[in-house]
Amino acid sequence: MQQADTPILRDIVLIGGGHSHVGVLRRFGMRPIPGVRLTLICRDTHTPYSGMLPGYIAGHYAYDEVHIDLGRLAEFAGARFFRDEAVGLDLAGQRVFCRGRPAVPYDQLSINIGSTPQVSEVPGASKNAVPVKPINQFNDRWLALLERIREHPGATRVAVVGGGAGGVELTLAMQYRLRRELREAGRDPDELAFHLFTSSHRVLPTHNARVRRAFERQLEYRGVHLHRGSAVNRVENGVVHTAAGDTLDADEIVWVTQAGGAAWLRETGLMLDERGFILVRDTLQTLTDDRVFAAGDIATCVDHPREKAGVFAVRQGPPLARNLRRAVQGRAPRPFHPQKTWLALISTGDRHAVASRGALGFEGDWVWRWKDWIDRRFMQRFSDLPAMEEETDDPGRGLALKNEEAAQAISAVAMRCGGCGAKVGASVLSRALAQLQPVQRNDVMIGLHDPDDAAVLQVPPGKAVVHTIDFFRAFIDDPYVFGKVAANHALGDIFAMGAEAQSATAVATVPSGPESKIEDTLFQMMSGAVEVLNEANCALVGGHTGESRELALGFAVNGLLDADGDRVLRKGGMRAGDVLLLTKPIGTGTLFAAHAKLAARGRWIDAALTSMCQSNRLGALCLLEHGATACTDVTGFGLLGHLVEMTRPSEVDAELDLAALPVLDGAEETVASGILSSLQPANVRLRRALRNPEGMTDHPRYPLLFDPQTAGGLLASVPAANARACVAALRALGYGQTAIIGRVLPQGEALEPIHLEGSGPVRT
Repeated sequence: MQQADTPILRDIVLIGGGHSHVGVLRRFGMRPIPGVRLTLICRDTHTPYSGMLPGYIAGHYAYDEVHIDLGRLAEFAGARFFRDEAVGLDLAGQRVFCRGRPAVPYDQLSINIGSTPQVSEVPGASKNAVPVKPINQFNDRWLALLERIREHPGATRVAVVGGGAGGVELTLAMQYRLRRELREAGRDPDELAFHLFTSSHRVLPTHNARVRRAFERQLEYRGVHLHRGSAVNRVENGVVHTAAGDTLDADEIVWVTQAGGAAWLRETGLMLDERGFILVRDTLQTLTDDRVFAAGDIATCVDHPREKAGVFAVRQGPPLARNLRRAVQGRAPRPFHPQKTWLALISTGDRHAVASRGALGFEGDWVWRWKDWIDRRFMQRFSDLPAMEEETDDPGRGLALKNEEAAQAISAVAMRCGGCGAKVGASVLSRALAQLQPVQRNDVMIGLHDPDDAAVLQVPPGKAVVHTIDFFRAFIDDPYVFGKVAANHALGDIFAMGAEAQSATAVATVPSGPESKIEDTLFQMMSGAVEVLNEANCALVGGHTGESRELALGFAVNGLLDADGDRVLRKGGMRAGDVLLLTKPIGTGTLFAAHAKLAARGRWIDAALTSMCQSNRLGALCLLEHGATACTDVTGFGLLGHLVEMTRPSEVDAELDLAALPVLDGAEETVASGILSSLQPANVRLRRALRNPEGMTDHPRYPLLFDPQTAGGLLASVPAANARACVAALRALGYGQTAIIGRVLPQGEALEPIHLEGSGPVRT
């Protein structure tokens, strides 16, 4: 994350993780501009490289070999990664509207989202056909088809709509893989039948005759039924209808044709062509707005019209990065001149490929090996990330700033005084908070939007107050998600006591910079937090916000529970014979340490954040309903530390089964690599509480006993008779990895309270 000594002065926002944008991220990571921040908005963490996708379908490559990890790449580039989907633009206000988060402001914007199959143009296609894009949805359907073929013998008919290079290549790759699966299972490959529909009378109509003949021979040799001049005009459930009146029953219908621009672009005010693609000049700036760029398939260059092909998206990466850099520095962008002819290497699924360039065409196994070498070399650029070099130490140098902005930039890097002088300005704070809508409670007499110096709360009759506080610095670059995690983390103590949340007072620090940047960061962060607080019916009633080197957030939270204490969950209530339950997987500490070192896969971080954003509220209520005797939330002291906190006041011992621990994806891999949280060494001192560490230290999950958690799950003791019903109920509530991880034992004579088991189910 960028620190306060390099305040953010300009924001470049990238919509989409296409081939051009991955090039932009890599180049900015190698040579960043201090004061310039990149933000990537993309629905998927792993973006496929189109050149290798058919090879993945054919089974020649694993998933990770053909996907670029955008989370890791963004971390390398110092970019914020917002895992969301853009759904609109406010060109006048320079904001990107997203599906599931607050709008994101920009100074320069670039769009690289690829094309979208226009299945809605053909009746029934959107409901009954599988478009090849977006790739993640197609991949899920493809994996389901693979599984169905393996598990259910019988004839299967697959129809592919689209006779261009993409449709032909995909057809041959799918057929090759599925036939191989059948042969390996000892079944007849001819159970499969493939049909390819094309509205043209030729396949690959944009390529030369030699290339077309090569693929026609391949299709005929491989037994693919080619339907020429057969435009599909209707799709029913399992039935393809053509304009000529022909029909075909199909078990799977794949759509690889009639691509156009995303529907939301039509409402943006950007000039589009007849297919909905964004019109750009040779600088890759849109005809509508010089602050907005577009590249790849989503763009149509009016100065140099070209076919939609991945090679152009890749080659637009360097000029796009250069022009974004020049634009943000106030310099005129330079024109981009694409090549008139290009080399296309099109595979046939079976480690054979055809080369096409202008009037040239040739094929062979050696062409596939050549293609494989080119593709692997391209992907290596995004797995072996180089060291970066800064362009300048002066955040204002090279940026064309107005006088007012320059003054703010100088002020931002000047030494700040302490005390009240470190506060965020009143106007910035009021604008950011005015947009928030915290939940209203009748027992909050004076709250956030009142002008008084403090909040005033009522304590209902018969209730007691529970009070807790948590505060920590941001460990991710997305302030909205960080706000959600911070609020969940703070509420965890309230829920672990069996209480309901009443109110929260925030303490936040934000990096210094221009007022507009501080305001947006504060608004994004508090929007995420308020969503979580509102869901818990917890009113945000006030707080304090100051400037600091790092983004940080914490809450002092009040909760309410019955004053008689009958439903209070404490750490000291465990009883011998109880079963130990854990509601969430562990591993956040090692995963985010690995993320900072570019050693974690993006999907691991996604899963960890999903777990951290899940509230413990329903889990705590479920534990109470099933007679839980003690409870705590697992946070900074790690699983072992919090378990020891429970055994001592309960005057019991405990048995913990390492094999039963629920673990986040990737956590075992990162600890095995020696990547640990900075808090781990302090937690490891608690190993003295282990009665039998000998023979257990080599267990792959042993280090995770000491892994500090953020917004972790609930560790609880439940009567053995209720344990399995409680697990089932928790899983039904969405705590899908809830597990029985041990049992409570009578206190023995040994000083060490924890006994470890390494394998097998826990006895209940």
